[in-house]
Amino acid sequence: MPKSGGSEVFRITGARQGLADDVRGRQRRYIISMTVRTLSVIAAAVLWNVERHVAVVALALGILLPYIAVVIANAGRESTPPLPSTFVPTPARPALDAREASGDTDGEQPYGQK
Repeated sequence: MPKSGGSEVFRITGARQGLADDVRGRQRRYIISMTVRTLSVIAAAVLWNVERHVAVVALALGILLPYIAVVIANAGRESTPPLPSTFVPTPARPALDAREASGDTDGEQPYGQK
């Protein structure tokens, strides 16, 4: 619905997430990944003499998780979200033909000339 000034209002539902929110989300994902890594290394150390198979899996997770955490934390802001399904592109304005551009409009004077 147009405002009283006649200007058209646009929705930004297809806009990307703000940069500050994006960085905050990346930091949160990285910290969670590193917390899981720390816990897995501690579990590997504690379980080494008790349950060696579980300790090896936990140690492998502790070794591989930093690489995975960096990849996950750096993923983002590359792809743009698709446009909403209600998006209707505006048609291009037609070009002036030669008569209108020169001011010869069947006896009518161009705007501003008398």
